[in-house]
Amino acid sequence: MEILYRVHNGLYVNLTNRCSAACTFCLRQTMDHVGQSHSLWLEREPTAEEVIAEFKKWELDEFSEIVFCGFGEPTCALDVLLPVATWLKTVTDKPIRVNTNGHGSLIAGRDISGELAKCVDTVSVSLNHPDPERYQALVRSRFGGAAYEGMLRFAESCVKAGMHVILTTVDTTITHEEEARCQEICDRIGASYRIRPWED
Repeated sequence: MEILYRVHNGLYVNLTNRCSAACTFCLRQTMDHVGQSHSLWLEREPTAEEVIAEFKKWELDEFSEIVFCGFGEPTCALDVLLPVATWLKTVTDKPIRVNTNGHGSLIAGRDISGELAKCVDTVSVSLNHPDPERYQALVRSRFGGAAYEGMLRFAESCVKAGMHVILTTVDTTITHEEEARCQEICDRIGASYRIRPWED
């Protein structure tokens, strides 16, 4: 199983193939790898101990950051993400980022921003669209109409918890006018805005 893989200057962590969404633009619909990985489909989910053992095989100084992002929503494996990120903070000063759909608190049934803030520097949240109905049409979340507001509450809670928060959209899925509305959302909650290329 590929638990760790390189993308540009980052070391990425593939914890789970589970996800609370089925985004229309998701890369895993058309490919099985990203960056320098071979296949990100897991035979089973790794334990925290297995992930830490994999990290010990890599030279962390070679990377600019560590990113929890694989072929699934990393907060679906929060019980592994948190201890691994906490351990990483004891062995490296590399910044730690979580790429997420923002449904983590909905998945856990509680606000997880405070737990993340203890071991994560940056949270990149997929905003995807400024309109709740269009958002759901794009991400097809299992949380239905609650997904959009849940995502925004999560992002705002992460800002208040002291993490750097980036809200992202995909450049091929919305208009420039909608991107301007997304910028307004980011300004309101204190997050940065990034428009990312589809293949990123």
